[in-house]
Amino acid sequence: MKYLIVGLGNIGEEYENTRHNIGFMVADALVADLGGKFKIDRLAYVAEVKYKGHILVVIKPTTYMNLSGKAMKYWLTQEKIPIENSLVIVDDIAIDTGLLRMKKNGSDGGHNGLADIAETLESTQYARLRFGVGNNFQKGRQVDYVLSKFPKDEEGKIAEKITQSVEIIKSFAAIGIDRTMNAFNNK
Repeated sequence: MKYLIVGLGNIGEEYENTRHNIGFMVADALVADLGGKFKIDRLAYVAEVKYKGHILVVIKPTTYMNLSGKAMKYWLTQEKIPIENSLVIVDDIAIDTGLLRMKKNGSDGGHNGLADIAETLESTQYARLRFGVGNNFQKGRQVDYVLSKFPKDEEGKIAEKITQSVEIIKSFAAIGIDRTMNAFNNK
């Protein structure tokens, strides 16, 4: 069985290790954990890794955040992966820094990457791992906040939660969304 794991972020050095790129950071950690390597391909950096007999196609779209749907749709079609076997990793300002939440489906919550995916796929029926980045910014400063790096005092917590995110994704592939949500959402 195949799964598409989509880490959301923006390409380019100026975006590395920023809150908005947490999806890329988790995707990198997952691929490293499973001994894979990314290569540049159509609309994304792509890695194919195996976990417990399942194939995980992991992508980091090169389309920039606001056009993430194009890459996700292409790779779902290219790999013949049903939408219910896809998982999007996304930063979320509505959740405290470091908190993780799995969702089976739902709205975009004001996130431009998720909005583009929903519009492009004409569906919100895909799982998402929401990685809390907090909302410690003044009114009108949201863009500056999500495009800033994590402060030094949060780096340890973020690294720990990236590791936990990898375990959540592996659980999603091994036992499915419902059991994964039950196992991890209450921690």
